[in-house]
Amino acid sequence: MIHVAVDAMGGDHAPAEIVAGTVMALKEEEGLRVTLVGREEAIAAELEKHQYPRDRLDILAAEEVIRDEDQPSVALRRKKNSSMMKAISLVKEGEAQAVISAGNTGALMAGGLFILGRLGGIDRPALAVMVPTRRGKPTVLLDVGATMDAKGKNLIQYARMGQVYSRRVLGNDKAGVALLNVGAEAGKGNDLVKKAYEGLKGQEGFIGNVEARDLMLGTVDVVVCEGFVGNMLLKAMEGTAGEIFHYVKQEVSASWRGKLGGSLLLPGLKRLKKRLDYAEHGGAPLLGVNGLVIKAHGSSRALAVKNAVAAQAFRFVREDCVGEMASYFEKQ
Repeated sequence: MIHVAVDAMGGDHAPAEIVAGTVMALKEEEGLRVTLVGREEAIAAELEKHQYPRDRLDILAAEEVIRDEDQPSVALRRKKNSSMMKAISLVKEGEAQAVISAGNTGALMAGGLFILGRLGGIDRPALAVMVPTRRGKPTVLLDVGATMDAKGKNLIQYARMGQVYSRRVLGNDKAGVALLNVGAEAGKGNDLVKKAYEGLKGQEGFIGNVEARDLMLGTVDVVVCEGFVGNMLLKAMEGTAGEIFHYVKQEVSASWRGKLGGSLLLPGLKRLKKRLDYAEHGGAPLLGVNGLVIKAHGSSRALAVKNAVAAQAFRFVREDCVGEMASYFEKQ
């Protein structure tokens, strides 16, 4: 039985959507057990709206909640009994194997790092996201915001962690990895990327550089960059996708011809929107800590929560990704 701790109070739509998504995950995976951490009365009230396997769901009371405006360092010191920190502590104590929260990103990363600690051989953790691609199978992009001042050795470590994640969770047996750069040539980029290139050159699966415009082609399984660049790229992609659908909607509704054509295109547009929807992938795992921490999107609805629990955390633990990463870096 795989046990996942879920911060029921984190996110814009907590606890209703968090509880609903958790129930969906429990119904999807019979080998899953979940502990919802948060305000007991609020969680219980939401659970009354659902049918769920009561023998596989527990509630751990936590009255404190970390807000989006809370500083991570302050949250760590003053809100140790918050739903987020208690959920992380369940992993530290060995009572759960993964923790998921849609709450304050900085606090979750700080809590994961300081409560669980780093894996041996890892200097800085990385947040990984799955980017939809033309080939249908997503590309793993990391780091997207955990470390803003990475060094070359950090990018080299990210490459290996990304390969493990791609192989174990996405089923890419020979996961290829590339560095995000301003050009595909070996001599391109700043000093950071050049150092990482030299360190990765000759390593298994390294295929060189890739440009941002090629990211969604799906020609590479794992793309590595520093957190500052990765975070801006991710938000630019999210914003662009949203605006494209906005423009399409405007054009379709502008005339009767547009409405007629839109009705014919609607099935395809719905499929496209689903492929680009973050909810289909759940959340971003914080790789490099001694346990599994998944950051769900702050605006996560039930579907995103369900996928974070059942499609990501469950499989990540089942495939022992943390164990494989620990084993690899112990040998380095």
